[in-house]
Amino acid sequence: MERIKVRQRVGQDGILHLDIPVGIIEQDVDVMVIYQLVSSPTVTGRSLERFYGICADDPIVLDD
Repeated sequence: MERIKVRQRVGQDGILHLDIPVGIIEQDVDVMVIYQLVSSPTVTGRSLERFYGICADDPIVLDD
């Protein structure tokens, strides 16, 4: 038994299409599919605008 993990996108038709190369030719296989929604990243309320200018009193100097 082999496990293959893939991430695919469900189309607007609501159908998931899977093309998984397994390297087996002309043989029967049993296939089991378990799917799980990928959670979208949550916004923590911290944007880059909040950090703008925090080094104004301690400027970064690059040496040549």
